[in-house]
Amino acid sequence: MRLEINIKKLSDKAVVPEYKSLGAAGFDFHAVVDQDNECFLGGKLVIPPKGQCLVKTDLAMSVPDGYELQIRPRSGLSLKHSITVTNSPGTVDADWRGNIGIILFNLGEDEFVIDTGDRVAQGVINKIEQANFNEVEDLDETIRGDSGFGSTGVK
Repeated sequence: MRLEINIKKLSDKAVVPEYKSLGAAGFDFHAVVDQDNECFLGGKLVIPPKGQCLVKTDLAMSVPDGYELQIRPRSGLSLKHSITVTNSPGTVDADWRGNIGIILFNLGEDEFVIDTGDRVAQGVINKIEQANFNEVEDLDETIRGDSGFGSTGVK
C-alpha cells in the first residue's frame, strides 16, 4: 500500500511528480522559471560556474506527520554537468505548505541553463522519528569513546 500525499500546483507550469519505474525510490522535480528569480536571464535560469540558484517547482505538498520529503541531486546532472543540491539532502518538513524550492549549485566551469520543465532534482519520502532529549551527567561507555574523525581506521 502506498502513502497518500496531497499536492497542489501553484501554477499551470508546475509538473506533478511521478515515479518512473516500479522500484524507484525517488521521483523527479521539474523547474519553473520565473523572471523574479535572481538567476533569470533571457527567459531561462542561468547558474554561473561556482554559483548557486534557488529553483522553484511551483508545487506545495502535504507531507504526512512522521515523514519528511528529502530533496536530492539527480545523478545524471551531477555526472554530466556538475550540478548538485547545495544542502543535500534538503528537507521539506511535514508542516511546510509553501512552494518547494531547490538550491542548485554549479560545481562546473561552464554556465548551466535551466528551462521550465527541466528535471532538476529528485524527491524521496522518508519516515522519521522525533526524539526526546534527556540531559544526563554521564553517558554509557563504548570502545570508541570520544575518539575523533577517522579514528575507526576507515580511509
